[in-house]
Amino acid sequence: MYPGITFFRFTIPSYWLMALIGTIFSFLFVHVRKRKFHIQGDDVTHIFLFCMVGGILGAKVLHLLVALPNVLAHLNMMNAYPNLWIDYFLNGFVFYGGVIGGFLFALWYCKKYHIYFLEACDLFAPILPFFHIFGRIGCFLAGCCYGIPASWGFMYPHETFTRLPLPLIEAVCNLVILTTLLLFEKYCSPRGYHLPFYGILYGITRFVLEFFRGDSARGVWLLSTSQWISIAVVLGSVIWTIWNAKRLEKLKQYYLHISISD
Repeated sequence: MYPGITFFRFTIPSYWLMALIGTIFSFLFVHVRKRKFHIQGDDVTHIFLFCMVGGILGAKVLHLLVALPNVLAHLNMMNAYPNLWIDYFLNGFVFYGGVIGGFLFALWYCKKYHIYFLEACDLFAPILPFFHIFGRIGCFLAGCCYGIPASWGFMYPHETFTRLPLPLIEAVCNLVILTTLLLFEKYCSPRGYHLPFYGILYGITRFVLEFFRGDSARGVWLLSTSQWISIAVVLGSVIWTIWNAKRLEKLKQYYLHISISD
């Protein structure tokens, strides 16, 4: 593992370096994609920034909530070693929290400035797996989010056995999801389907991969927090897809009625 990469005597955490690289390339990617959509360049930039801020806040808040039971269970140790409180508040992010936070911030911006939100969702949907590829590579370099012990894989620091390189496996899965979304966009043009399609694909993928996570239990009732969220995301995405199909059918009938009346 390479938790830190040194440049000119300065050590940069690998995770943050990959997150920065992912952010830069995601920004460029979304501006290349905007040509296919009816959203102004300034609004694309602003939505991206709002998603970034909301994503950071959401990812941190959900991490604090997920880690809270463990903190309360070891409160005496936390108080004895104040640096543990610093680690609790500064380190750790949960991807799903970032998605939720970014979604809400983007929704607020689009509502305030009268931007068609479904089109913005279609524009930004492929950015999620694209950025996540860099994020999971960062996780691998940092040595977190590791998999269960296996006969093949990588040996993590302070261990004498190999584990599944789950962050790299998830990075490949995100690449497959990204490719699928772009192909879906190329051959299926209706608006409003891209984000729920991503939600279904990633939700199912994440639910399965969580069974192979090797870090401590992070949930209740035999499922991790991310698995419960995955179930909610898939169900919500299916409902969104059904609602959008009905919405498009109503629009189709409306314009058909108008054309007949004319």
